[in-house]
Amino acid sequence: MENDIYAPLGELLLDSGKLKSPELARARRLAAQVEHVPLPRFLVKMGLVSERDMAEALAKLSGQPIVESAAYPAASPLPETISPRFLKEFLLAGLEQQPDGYVVAAADPLDSYAIDALALALEKPVQVRVGLPSELERAIEQHSGGAQPPSESADGAIDAALDETDVEHLKDLASEAPVVRLVNTIFQEAVERRASDIHIEPFEHALTVRMRVDGVLRNVDAPPVRSTAAVISRIKIMAKLNIAERRLPQDGRIKLQVQGKELDLRVSTVPTMYGESVVIRLLNKESIVFDFAALGFDGEALQRFLKVLALPHGIILITGPTGSGKSTTLYTALHRINTPERKIITVEDPVEYQLEGINQIQAKPQIGLTFANALRSIVRQDPDVIMIGEMRDLETARIAVQSALTGHLVLSTLHTNDAAGAVTRLLDMGLEDYLITSTVSGILGQRLVRHLCMHCRQPHPALPEAVEQLSLRRFVPSGDVLLYRPVGCEICGGSGYRGRLAITEFLVMTDAIRSLVMAHAQARHIEEAALVEGMHTMMDDGLRKAVEGLTTIEEVMRVTSDT
Repeated sequence: MENDIYAPLGELLLDSGKLKSPELARARRLAAQVEHVPLPRFLVKMGLVSERDMAEALAKLSGQPIVESAAYPAASPLPETISPRFLKEFLLAGLEQQPDGYVVAAADPLDSYAIDALALALEKPVQVRVGLPSELERAIEQHSGGAQPPSESADGAIDAALDETDVEHLKDLASEAPVVRLVNTIFQEAVERRASDIHIEPFEHALTVRMRVDGVLRNVDAPPVRSTAAVISRIKIMAKLNIAERRLPQDGRIKLQVQGKELDLRVSTVPTMYGESVVIRLLNKESIVFDFAALGFDGEALQRFLKVLALPHGIILITGPTGSGKSTTLYTALHRINTPERKIITVEDPVEYQLEGINQIQAKPQIGLTFANALRSIVRQDPDVIMIGEMRDLETARIAVQSALTGHLVLSTLHTNDAAGAVTRLLDMGLEDYLITSTVSGILGQRLVRHLCMHCRQPHPALPEAVEQLSLRRFVPSGDVLLYRPVGCEICGGSGYRGRLAITEFLVMTDAIRSLVMAHAQARHIEEAALVEGMHTMMDDGLRKAVEGLTTIEEVMRVTSDT
């Protein structure tokens, strides 16, 4: 049996605690089913043993040193007659030409077949060093100028064996393997960094892990590229997804506790060229605060919003792009008006947070439970308040309007750049102007800006040009106009920011604006009328908060540049 040469390797990995006996037995059985695929490649591909641990074990058995990454030459010393396909197939790379032969790096120095074949082709002796597979792949790619055809026989055979014969065993392996600790470490780091999303992205030569902290993506230390399949399989198992299906997008959820905090994770996978890209949304049930002041709502805009929210019927719309906090604002509004006297029903896709005392419906378009179909049933449930996760089409908008006309308070979101643009968006969807003016009570536009770290922010006088250009004097009638810059400290992780807050504008549907809507006026004319009626724009709200030291001018400009 070919894999008998790896018996000492298995014993060494077991003795060193790098591998468990059931894992080795299953990997041996799988490797035996695939021709010309050695056991070490199976173990690394499955994420059971890291590249470095495998290289150290092979170096100990073969008595050869491990090649450092800097030792790979820029150009290969091997003659052009040696096929790059062969080198990539067996993970071999030339290091040095000597008078009596060649020095090469090999991922598997125990594979005498590949080494003897290379020596035969070179007609000279070959000295072997131990290399890490990912570094060998990069060196082969560089030596051949990226022109060699990819060799997928080994990895493809492994994947085929796993997909066709042993998916259930893959589940067992992923559950028992060190990859469990890898994935748990990623989740733990995300909690420590206060990340809202984790992006796990496979590429040809790397597995990238990025985390979105305060709305900005940051790279973090990632597992080795050889563990890609194992890491993604582990996450899919936790989310109860089909690990054998790698060709179609999938969605799932994970509930777990990290550092004593209860987390609800939404998992989304999509197939890419080099594997499945996974995005995980972290919903920390314990840290979310449904309080308008904590979210950044204040002043006259908040009072105007609460006044409209207290109305018994009508439509309130929250607008903004993806990731601008619309759902959190909706939940906060529902939390405020959630009393025993009111029956509240929501239709969402997905349900992000579960609110006590509120009936929440998860939309499932694949079985016909769309927003519109769910809304038709909701109105027969005698609700007082209806929340629609998103007004996506004319049918949903019409049912929302009918609900508002029959005495219900309806809250929903709309994807527009500003509050005034929501009116023209509804008209473009085909909703009649008289229905808009009869039902829409108010429209809130919002964005999220990063909150300055209050421990390390640094004040500085605003430049006279900035004061004049941005009209900052209206916020500070006398004295110096101070702005603040991010510095960075241990508390904020060196970024200078900690958390986010909303900047808002709230358009109330007054008689003057209703006249403009009936005349199908442009959004800028509606905004001008709203400003006369007392509305403050998102930029004005952001500039005021920058002067108050809550954020920076740069943050305000970053998120309002498209409005």
